[in-house]
Amino acid sequence: MSQLERPLAILGAMPEEIAALLDLLEDRRDRNVSGIELHTGRLEGHRVVLALSGIGKVNAAAVAQLLIVEGPRALIFTGVAGAVDPRLRPGDIVIAADAVQHDVDVTALGYEPGQVPGEPFVWSCDTGLVKLATEAAAGLTAEANSGAGEGTILANDVTVMTGRVASGDQFVADPQLTRALHERFGATCVEMEGAAVAQVCTRAAVPFVIIRSISDSADHEAQLSFREFTLLAAARAKLLVRAMLRTLDSEN
Repeated sequence: MSQLERPLAILGAMPEEIAALLDLLEDRRDRNVSGIELHTGRLEGHRVVLALSGIGKVNAAAVAQLLIVEGPRALIFTGVAGAVDPRLRPGDIVIAADAVQHDVDVTALGYEPGQVPGEPFVWSCDTGLVKLATEAAAGLTAEANSGAGEGTILANDVTVMTGRVASGDQFVADPQLTRALHERFGATCVEMEGAAVAQVCTRAAVPFVIIRSISDSADHEAQLSFREFTLLAAARAKLLVRAMLRTLDSEN
């Protein structure tokens, strides 16, 4: 199968994170594989396979592996996250440079906090895909500033940042933990799946990128902010994914 014929895999953890993309999927076909719904079709002219992982690292890793069996040329993981970098606010966007599992602790055996034995400390996203996402975000911001096109959903004050995603099996709503994630891991945002997807993709040599839109500030207001901003954050993440696909050629 040629590079052009291979699908792009798109993964989200929650229904809100993939619903808008599903609505746009042309020639859609659905099938159940090992209890997971896989949705294939065309999006922005590209063959794609789209799936919902469910929340948490185990769910995300399992479905990422299932998507990898489909033979994708790249995987885009999209959704929402809590801000760790204090400059971020709900609605801002983080394009991951790399990801770490912040809740892994094998320090008693001499490993660094967050390091899985036998694995790197962080898993790096594909630099070409990071560049593509960054350029797509810049294009959308330009649209927002001109008041034209779909980019208007990105308000003029939206921050787009490249940084480290910290993943763990907990919903972070503690300001002290948020500061610790920033100081100990250099994290930009925190969520519950990205680093697990990164680990699986790295092992399979599948290029990947993680795109997160901020839904809350990972503090004592996180639960309220998450519910209030999830739909807006997911819409902005979806917009960036579509913009990436529009500029993606068969060689990426």
